[in-house]
Amino acid sequence: MATQKIYAGTSLRETRARSGLTQRHFAERLGISLPYLSQMENNHRPISAGVLLRLAQEFGVDLTTLSAGDAERMVVDMQEALADPVFDATPPLADLRLAATNAPILARAFLDLYQLHRQSQERLAALDEAIGAAGQNTVSTPWEEVRDFFHYCDNYIDAVDRAAERYACPDGKRADPWTIAVEALAASGITVKQVELPATAVFHREGNIVLVNAAAERATQVFQLLHLVALEKQNGLLEATLDLARFRSQTAREIARVGLANYFAGAALMPYRAFIAAAQAERHDLERLSHLFGASLEQVAHRLSTLQRPGIKGVPFFFVRVDQAGTITKRHSAARLQFARFGGACPLWNVHQAFEQPGRFLRQLAETPDGVRYLLLSRDVSKHAGAFNAPVRRFAIGLGCEVGYADHLVYADGLDLSRPSMFEPIGISCRICPRPDCHQRSVPPIDRPLRIPSDRNGPLPYEIA
Repeated sequence: MATQKIYAGTSLRETRARSGLTQRHFAERLGISLPYLSQMENNHRPISAGVLLRLAQEFGVDLTTLSAGDAERMVVDMQEALADPVFDATPPLADLRLAATNAPILARAFLDLYQLHRQSQERLAALDEAIGAAGQNTVSTPWEEVRDFFHYCDNYIDAVDRAAERYACPDGKRADPWTIAVEALAASGITVKQVELPATAVFHREGNIVLVNAAAERATQVFQLLHLVALEKQNGLLEATLDLARFRSQTAREIARVGLANYFAGAALMPYRAFIAAAQAERHDLERLSHLFGASLEQVAHRLSTLQRPGIKGVPFFFVRVDQAGTITKRHSAARLQFARFGGACPLWNVHQAFEQPGRFLRQLAETPDGVRYLLLSRDVSKHAGAFNAPVRRFAIGLGCEVGYADHLVYADGLDLSRPSMFEPIGISCRICPRPDCHQRSVPPIDRPLRIPSDRNGPLPYEIA
């Protein structure tokens, strides 16, 4: 895999601003000329290896943070947005990358504006439906805002993660999560009781008494208690984090509070240093990690995608959860692969096949249109409510990373990673996928002209020019 050039002009300018240095003094500290610094700050040239070394030595910059992660996310998001017919033409990819790296605030403002446009159109469509015309469902603005908050934080909230680790390891060693959760709640005057609740309920709070469903899985019970601990004992930290996020509505803030409490619960159940050490030792075997930490497979997979602490980062995984309709209900990527922001997942991903083979881990080698190759893993995680007549919530999770990290995963054993033919071509979303010969395409790409052949027929009624 070719070495990726690092364009990080925004990070350079932020580092210089934090140090209170002029461009000239900053260039002198880095041992380079003023014009060279100017070119790098404006992303006209990549950051050289020598400059990277000086940044680490002189300014303590964590080099793992100087990546194009946020920029690549915004490029994919802008590609999807600009594929909308409301725009006459899609700008070249190079222009989108320049906007994402040189003017990230402007790029995010554009995405926010487009999201508001979509929501306005969908509200109008819903109004049409209400008076008898065809329409679409509305999208929850606060929900999207919170999802984007976690998305652009790499799904890693440092202050909350470290607080959870300190709580879960009071003496430097992992304590039993159920015991310390019950004790922490008792210190706040809250009593925990295990009782039979309706099949779909996990817990119910009545004043200072928390009733936990005895029929729920143990991992679910513990997670919910830790969630309550976050709300009771870490409220100041959660509120400070919410203040920094500056959500546009109180509804978004309330949704984010729940998300942060869930983040604390996952980080307390699987403390960062203990979990990353176990993940490396077990070669990221989800079943072994589930056993070691008393967590569900979904909780383990999601936690693996959050291991982005500066200085001790884990394998950059992407994580997704889909329902039976193919709708993405959870998504995060610390890898270069980014999920569709305005649609479902590629139908060629093996995550959709997990429903057909319950209880099995499915492996897939895949290549995206940009030529990057991945090892993908999927499994169904249906949630049974513990009663014959109770509804079953059916989901499937997908976890993956670039093949360069495959040796770190037990799931790569026995796979031939050297043969290009083993990698199945997949995309991100049909509406922006450039592949002209996909047999599973659901809709044509919006940004490509189409030809309608009259002298032959194929799997699609059109050809992509």
